Order: sequence, then structure tokens, then C-alpha cells
Amino acid sequence: MGLPLSNVLFYCHLLSVLYATVAQVYKQLNMQAAVQQQYEDDAAQQDQEALVAVHVSELQAMGVAAADVEKLKAAGYNTVMSVFQASKRELQAVKGLSEAKVEKIMVAVAKSGFVPMGFTTAAAIQEQRESVIQITTGCKELDSILEGGIETGSITEIYGEFRCGKTQICHTLCVTCQMPTEIGGGEGKALYIDTEGTFRPQRITQIAQRYGMVDKEVLENIAYARAHNTEMQERLLVTAAGLMAEARFALIVVDSATALFRNEFVGRGQLAERQNNLGRFLKALQRLADEHGVAVVVTNQVVCDKLDGSAAMFASGPTVKAIGGNIMAHATTTRIFLKKGRGESRIAKIMASPSLPEREATFCIANEGITDHTE
Repeated sequence: MGLPLSNVLFYCHLLSVLYATVAQVYKQLNMQAAVQQQYEDDAAQQDQEALVAVHVSELQAMGVAAADVEKLKAAGYNTVMSVFQASKRELQAVKGLSEAKVEKIMVAVAKSGFVPMGFTTAAAIQEQRESVIQITTGCKELDSILEGGIETGSITEIYGEFRCGKTQICHTLCVTCQMPTEIGGGEGKALYIDTEGTFRPQRITQIAQRYGMVDKEVLENIAYARAHNTEMQERLLVTAAGLMAEARFALIVVDSATALFRNEFVGRGQLAERQNNLGRFLKALQRLADEHGVAVVVTNQVVCDKLDGSAAMFASGPTVKAIGGNIMAHATTTRIFLKKGRGESRIAKIMASPSLPEREATFCIANEGITDHTE
């Protein structure tokens, strides 16, 4: 004899309530797991950022005098990492810091726990590399050969003849670096050091409109300075270090890095001095890239490569070479050579990179910046 209908309905209702309760508990467990995972991810990211962006004033807790901290800041050492990366000789060159004070500062940095000491594993380095951001250039083909765009944390050199697109790429990057990382941005401000007087705010406005961004906000997020000599060019990096210690920057542009050095140091008699000063400037740029995880883009001029007639005829590469010699070549991580194509098209070729093969991409220069090439 079967169960009464009322009992069947009761058990069905009981099962439905039980199912709903289990589903609710399962949902809550999933939400708690997601929150915990997000918390762990945020904590890991904060720990990684802390290793880089800890302000130098934290050294006071390790016994460094406040007056000495101010001297470090005045010399451009705004983070613990920047002090850690400096040599004893460089720190002793800071006005007011004796050898004994420098020794005390270096001991405090080592004991602070804010900087990585000793060796790590390749697996840890690979994990760090996965968090590197690529900033889009505005051209899909160029982004493709760069495997995402301009890399943060390193120096990218762009060189070529006049009117080949160096400054236009820099203007485009000043806009795209402010976009969210999900669409190829860096979610940070841009810093632009102009040595040739080629920066044009109206180009920034045109490019911002392409991406649907508010042009005034984009312009406000670009810190601009004109350098008139090499000493001023170097001093601007000290100012830049202070700005980056206070706000999030994603990009540094120096357009061009070599023009003033080339003009001030003339002839073979001054070549060694020029190269030493250029090397010091590039080292300071790399230090900022390491400290703050910004992409550094420098443009460079070219000269004709000295080839005789037969060699020039059979040369497969560019017949021009970048200014700066081996100092520039070794200081930059990725080197991109630009040359003119047909009409408004330009060709970019990766000439050197620790991870990217030599290959070419074609792009165009338009009112809205760097764009894809169309036939």
C-alpha cells in the first residue's frame, strides 16, 4: 500500500528545503574561498610592492638620523630600494654623508627586511616576470612582435631617422599608459623629459579622444619638463624620483636621450667624458625602472654607418647606427629600429632583446597616434 498523498508532498517539500539549504551553504563556501583567495592575492601583491616602494623615511626606525634621511631624499634617494642599489661611493658623494654615516645607512638597509638579500630561485623570478605589465603602442602588429607592448621595469630604446615615428610612439604611450591594464594600459601617470622641444599637447588630446578619454584629465596626468643641457637632464631624474615616491607612474619618456650629450660633447677628445655621463644617466633611469616598475622609453638619433661601396650594397641590415655606442647598447633592454615605409607607413624592427626574436612590424602615423597599417 502506497504512502498517502499528504506524506509524499511533505517529503518532497522537505527534500526541496534541504536542497536549497545545501545549495546556499555551498554558495557561501565558494564566496568565502573567493574572498580568501582575493585577500591572499592582494597581500602577495602588496608584499611585492612593499619591497620596491618603501619610503626612505622608514630607515629612521632602524636608527638612521632624520637629517641624514633628508639628505638622501635631496639627492634623489626616495625609497629604501634606491639606497640599496647605490654603491658606497655614490652615497658618500651625497653632501653631508661621511663614510661612517654611509656604513650605518647600509647596515640599516640590510637589516630592514625591505629589500631582497642574497639569492632566490629561478621559479621566483618567473613568478615575478608574470606580473610584468605591457603597455600597448596603439598598433596590434607592433604589440604582437613585442608580445604585448612596451615592457615595464626595463628600458626600451627607439631609434631611427627623423620623421620615422619615434616621438609619435612616445605621445601615444603617454595616453595608453593611463588606461586599465585589462585593455593594454599601465594604470599610472606618465613623465616626459623633452630635450628637443617636440612635445605637443594637442597630439595628446587627439590620441585621448581616440580612446574615449577625457583629454584634460589625460594631460593633467603627464608630468612634463624641458631639458636644455645635460646637467639639467640628469637633475630632472632626481625630481622624477621624488614624484614617483608620491604617486603611481607607469611610464618615463626621454625624447631624446642622446641629443644634448651629442651637442655638448664634441669631438674625440670629449668622447670618453660624454660616454661616462651618458652611462650615469642611463643607470639612473634603470634604477627608477627597478624601484617603481615603470616602463622607460628613450628615443635616440642615428648616424650613417661607415661602410664602403661594396659593403653597403650587400648589407642586409640598416645602413645607419644609433648614437651612444656600446654604452647605450648595453644599458637598454630592448632596441627597436624604425624606418620609413610608403606614405604614412613605418616599419619597426626589433634589433636586440633578451627574450624577443628579430622581426618586423608595419604601423601607420595618423591623427589619433600610432595605428594599424592598412593597404
